[in-house]
Formats: sequence, structure tokens, C-alpha cells
Amino acid sequence: MENKPSLDRDYVYIKDRPSDKMSQQAEPDCSPYSQTVSISTTEEWEKELMEDPKNRLALSALSANNASSVLTQRSAVVADTHNFNIKIALEGAPITNQKSSGRCWLFAATNVFRVAIMKRYNLKEFELSQAYLFYWDKLEKANYMLEQILDTVEEDLEGRLIQTLLAAPVGDGGQWDMVANLVEKYGLVPQSLYPDSFNAENSSIMATLITSKLREDALELRRLASQSPDAKRSLGAVKEKMMRDIHRILTIMLGPPPNPDKEMTWEYYDKDDKFHSLTTTPLKFANELSSKASISANSGTNIHELFSLVNDPRNEYMQLLSVSRLDVGKFSSRQSGIMDMNLVDYELGFNIRLGLSKAQRLVAHESAMTHAMVLTAVHVKDEVPLRWRVQNSWGEGAGTKGWFVMSDGWMDEFVYQAVVDPR
Repeated sequence: MENKPSLDRDYVYIKDRPSDKMSQQAEPDCSPYSQTVSISTTEEWEKELMEDPKNRLALSALSANNASSVLTQRSAVVADTHNFNIKIALEGAPITNQKSSGRCWLFAATNVFRVAIMKRYNLKEFELSQAYLFYWDKLEKANYMLEQILDTVEEDLEGRLIQTLLAAPVGDGGQWDMVANLVEKYGLVPQSLYPDSFNAENSSIMATLITSKLREDALELRRLASQSPDAKRSLGAVKEKMMRDIHRILTIMLGPPPNPDKEMTWEYYDKDDKFHSLTTTPLKFANELSSKASISANSGTNIHELFSLVNDPRNEYMQLLSVSRLDVGKFSSRQSGIMDMNLVDYELGFNIRLGLSKAQRLVAHESAMTHAMVLTAVHVKDEVPLRWRVQNSWGEGAGTKGWFVMSDGWMDEFVYQAVVDPR
């Protein structure tokens, strides 16, 4: 009979036969191991796996359903209720919706800003224009990217620095310091005066277009810079033309925004159904948040003096850091609105334990700062916080009419930045 080659022959590590000289020496204290996937080994694993009734049950349940739903722990759902013994008087309304965009940081910030405005003007509901800040943020990011290209024309195109600049020059994301700078330079606008366009709510096409244009512009700037010293002198004018192109794209896709220094007229009804009209500029409207009347209405809080505290175990505490937000994707449910380390029991379903520390998750890219939300209440027992009330920006269809519950254990593990009143 012809000897047929084993299917595993070319895919597994086979220890070399030792020479006579080597065979006289002691064998090294190690065992051969497979360097590739072995069919026969996986067959043995599968046989052992299926011998356990628990695994057969897991196969039936988890292969036909969402694993997170099947493994959701009822005890966590019951514990994470929307009852809190410490809560701010005015949380802000309505629940906002960032739609298919990465503007969570702008929604979280404006949801904080609006509370002072609602108190100041006696409003039942109010929304600031997130699209207004979104417009200027995109323009600022485009300008920053082109300025960085001009400053790095001597750098290797394939080097890490330039490749990082080209990777995602106008992403939707941001953090507190960025929105604070935007408000300081451009002010704030009621949403009724600059509502969301389709491309504000669905930003991917606009981002792709601007990114492609900026990458093309970056290569052109570098090409011109390499031609001669005289070419470099004209790069400023070339860059201005490029910025005009970006401005055109933004204005057509988002709409012309109010001028920060020009007057706008905001007409509104207060919660007593009385009509009012306010004429001001976006900058003056934002600066009003620091007026005595607004600070008094906001229980002494000056919105412009808020600052961020960071929790990143990889760094020493009491240091100045620059980071983003929190990671809302782990051990959380968009449908139930629960964020809890005990929400999903993956060990029960797969017999694995996920035990990375907060610092290890950051180093291994298992966790990152991906989302921003607003905390409005906390439940405390014996001076220990148990759970937090969270105002999200995913609309009323997520969580409990837009509200989420965060366990304190989840906060310890996945919250990286908190913007607070310095008092």
C-alpha cells in the first residue's frame, strides 16, 4: 500500500533527531510544540470540548444568539436601577442624539453648558448647536494638519510622524480642552439658529472627502517644498488656497455658520410659555455663561472654569496629561443602558477569564478613550458610591429613554477623564 503523507506533516514542528554526540548529552528541559495549526490536534480538542454537556449547551445557545445577551447577568440588571439619592436639580432636556457621527464630546459639553442657559432663561428644554462647533472644529483640524505638514517638510514621508499626521487628520473625535478652545474663539449658538444638516448627522462621507483632499494637499506641499528654497516662500499662499477648498466643502455640506462676531437673534418661549427675543453674538452668548446672573443660576459654577481630571495608571498622579475620554464599549449594553463589570459573564459561556488591569488594557490597546457622556446623579451607601446616572447622546431609543446607569466598579475600570468644577 502506498504511504500517504500526513495532512499535518508540512504544518507542524517535528523535533530533529539528535546526533550521536548530542544524544549523549542531557535532553533540554522542554517539549516539542506545534508552530502551525495542526488538524489532528484541533480534532482532539473538539472531541474533548463536546464531551462536556455544558459546552454542548453553550454551543446551542451562543451559536444562534448574541453572546452578550445570552450571558447577561440578571443580578447586575436588578442592581443597576435608576434610583439615586444624590442628584442635580436640573439635568437638562431633551435627550440629544449625535446620530451617525463621532460628536459625543461636543454633545456632552453642550449638554453641560445648556444647564446654566436653561436656568438663566427659564427654559423647559434647550439645545445648543453641536453642528456649529463641529464646523469650526473641522476647519481648525484641517488648518492644523497643513501647518504641521509645512513644519515637517524635512521629515521622512514614510516616517512615523508624517504617517500619523496623514492617518486621520479630521476625525470627528475630541476632548474637553478642544471644545473649551472652540467656545472661547467661536462662541455658542442655539441649535434653532444652526441645526444639524444631513452631513452633521452622517459625517463619514464628509470626513472621507476632506481627508482625501488633505492627503493630496500634504503631498503637494512637500513636493513644492523640495523643489527649491524659493518654492517654500510661496507655500503660505498655496496652503491658503487649500484651506479655501476645505472651507468650501464644509460650507456646502454643513451650511454657512453664524459669524462669531456678528449679531444673531434668538427667539424662544420660556417654560411659562412667554415669548422672548434675544439679540447677541455667538461670542457674547458664550461669555454670558460667566456672568454673575448665570453663575448664580448655576449654583455658583462658572462653566468656563471647569477642568479635567485624568485617571491613567500608566502615569504618575498629579501630573499634567493630555488624553481623551472613556471606553464605553466594554461590559455595557446599548439596549439596557447598563455599564457594569458584572453585566456579561464570558467565563460562564467560554470558560475564559479576562483579567487585564486598567493599565494593561491601555498598553495592549484593549481599551481606549472612545466616548463622552454627562454624569447627573450618584447613589451612595455608607459614604461609598455604588452607581452613577449617565446622560448619553444616542437618542431616547438607547438605554432607558436615553439614560444609562454606570456601576462604580465600571467607572474605576473604564473612565479615564472627568471634567469637574474646581470648587
